[in-house]
Amino acid sequence: MRAMAKGLCINGRKRLGEGAEGPRTARKRRKADGGGAGLRPEVKSCHLSAALLGEDSEISQEQLYELLKYAALGKCHNAAQPSWCRIYHQSHLAGVVVVVLHEMSQLHFYRFYLQFRHLRRVFRHRFTLAPSANFPVSLYGEGTNLKPQNTPQGLTSTSSECITKSSDLQCDPIIQRYGEKKQGLTSYTLTLEEQKKNDYPIEGSPGCKGYISTECDQQRTDSSPLFGLDCEMCLTAKGNEVTRVSLVDARGRCLLNELVKPESTVVNYRTRFSGITRKMLLPVKTRLSDIQTRLKKMLPHDAVLVGHSLNSDLQALEMIHPSVIDTSLLFARSEGRRFKLKFLAKAVLGKEIQCEQKLGHDPTEDARAALELAQFFIEQGPTKVAELNLEMLLTAEKLAEVSQNKAVLQPQGCGFQEQLNEPPPLSKPCFLDCLQVTGQKPLLLGRQGSDSSGLCHSNLSTSNKQILQRALEDVPLSKFSIIQFSLGPEYLASHLHAGLHEKVRSKLTDMLTIYAGPFEENFCMKSVKKEFGRCGPIQSLTVVTETFQPYVCVQYEVLEAAQLAVECLNGAEVAGSCIKVQRPVTAAMLDCNVLIKELELDVENEGVIYVAGLKKSLTEADLQEEFSQLKDLEALFLPKDLQSGKHRNCCFLKFQKAQSALDALEAINGWTMKGSELRSRNALAPGHLWRWIWQMNHSKEKQGKHIFYEKLEQLPDSEQDLRKKVKKLDQHIKKLYRSLQNNTLCVVLFPGVNSTHGSQPGLGLMGIKDDEGRSAC
Repeated sequence: MRAMAKGLCINGRKRLGEGAEGPRTARKRRKADGGGAGLRPEVKSCHLSAALLGEDSEISQEQLYELLKYAALGKCHNAAQPSWCRIYHQSHLAGVVVVVLHEMSQLHFYRFYLQFRHLRRVFRHRFTLAPSANFPVSLYGEGTNLKPQNTPQGLTSTSSECITKSSDLQCDPIIQRYGEKKQGLTSYTLTLEEQKKNDYPIEGSPGCKGYISTECDQQRTDSSPLFGLDCEMCLTAKGNEVTRVSLVDARGRCLLNELVKPESTVVNYRTRFSGITRKMLLPVKTRLSDIQTRLKKMLPHDAVLVGHSLNSDLQALEMIHPSVIDTSLLFARSEGRRFKLKFLAKAVLGKEIQCEQKLGHDPTEDARAALELAQFFIEQGPTKVAELNLEMLLTAEKLAEVSQNKAVLQPQGCGFQEQLNEPPPLSKPCFLDCLQVTGQKPLLLGRQGSDSSGLCHSNLSTSNKQILQRALEDVPLSKFSIIQFSLGPEYLASHLHAGLHEKVRSKLTDMLTIYAGPFEENFCMKSVKKEFGRCGPIQSLTVVTETFQPYVCVQYEVLEAAQLAVECLNGAEVAGSCIKVQRPVTAAMLDCNVLIKELELDVENEGVIYVAGLKKSLTEADLQEEFSQLKDLEALFLPKDLQSGKHRNCCFLKFQKAQSALDALEAINGWTMKGSELRSRNALAPGHLWRWIWQMNHSKEKQGKHIFYEKLEQLPDSEQDLRKKVKKLDQHIKKLYRSLQNNTLCVVLFPGVNSTHGSQPGLGLMGIKDDEGRSAC
């Protein structure tokens, strides 16, 4: 059994599309243009970023729920960015539309790949989805109760407490300090008096003798750049001294993450909090003066530093900076109390930081968290932050900790009666209920009788055509819509699934197989294997003895390798013979060339190339170094063998731009790496297909032919009808997609199938519609 290595992100965090503006830049420009009452506000383009390669493309139901929750609610309702992808400018999404293709799986999509013309040409991001026993509940969340009434439905008692009444907002310390309206970042920087009061290093102060100024003395505006800063300190004979410094930019990219050697003898490394040990600092040569010099060079003259209790960091750095945002003060509390960074990151951003499993704090993680907290506050405004009701959340968290501690200390056999008297646990609130509370009525359109989940549909229809007509009318009126289409029960029989599975498996096997020859009677098998192995990983190589002269049958593990062999070795001289290379000639393979061409044009393969001929001695780090010179390289995916841990002598390179991929393709072909000549071509199999193809190709479920012949005889008429149904379904989705507004997130889901013949994984396609009607990456 083999597994695929995760896609490795070359350029760090997923990036914002070129030319996109940050919220403060756009606000500043609108002011400069005289924007306001007389002009329409500029609508930012939303972007979706996801590196879905190899195992990273296998998405769980929980991860899908993360995406939909954040897209529907955003940060202002305490929803966090999903862990596996990123939505830029979520607040500018026009809406979210989820299309569910009931009882269909990844198998259906690739069996009828040519019929799904719209889906494969529009959606840039694709992922494998594990089938769920209760798909609607796992998708929409527990407690889903959609009703067609116009009156909003309440949350569960736990989550309803999180909705702060407007009358209570006036008493919130945040509103009392900043007011209710959103303001630019300069409104949240500390004044000189506030800096003095909170022990910030000030130019000319008695305790700041010898401190270095960042010399960032340019006037700040609402478009000035933000930088997150955090330090870890050890206790020395001198006091607190810096041992590690991290700086991140406004996009969260790490600009500096450096260990620092203290000048004085270390008394306490404070490893539990700092993560610093004596062993870590032994080889370090960097001193505080080096860090001061680097920070001065890195920070622009109008930089605004962001940190949590940033005064401690600047004191330890012995540096003076005039413009700061302190998140411990920004998220104001009464009576001078402060929220901890760990709590704010979880409550506001939905992120877990400073985990107990880690040794000490990660300054880069803390700097990024503080930066994102400040960005959230600036972009959402004081009212949205106050509505989070952080004080109540903190109280609830502390009560939960107390209850948990009591449960741990409770002796076995005791407290049973108390447990009987406790109310039953509340289900997790559903984000669709949250939408209703905010006045945004979710829309759910489905086919009557197609869903047994117990969900209450807003509208039930009898056909896919009726569902489409209602969707075209109602989707523009809803912020969040779920549209369910179905092929009908007559196409969901288990024997049809078994027949489709066998046909796809058989076709994949044929596409992965090539025949080569003729060879001389006593040809060198080792030479043949070496030459064909340069095209990619070989699963099996056998000699065909039924012919007058010997031929070989080569079965590859990847589609690109077989295609590369056909393109490079047909007509070539191998083992002393001029050979012909071709795929098997069967009825199912008559459209092979058409399928290959369409796979190359698949939007998900745009900017992705396949590279073969890698020496197995090369490590992942070696490949990163070798390919780093290629322009716009975004990610490297290296398939590996699970048992040996060695890679399969091939890799995939993903580029930010399609032209850069073409340039790399031209450069790599004939490129010699460590004495081995590389071969390359455009990718054919989208990133999420790797494991599925391998499972199909290595399937040991060899069913008797007499059983399958009986089943396959029933397929032709049904499959012809099914092909027409699928094509019509693709056209329905095309019409719906064209009707959507720009900046609408659209997710198409094949939920997967569980049957007596085994389960089939699901498939997800997603994208944000742009001005040209395609999904924006």
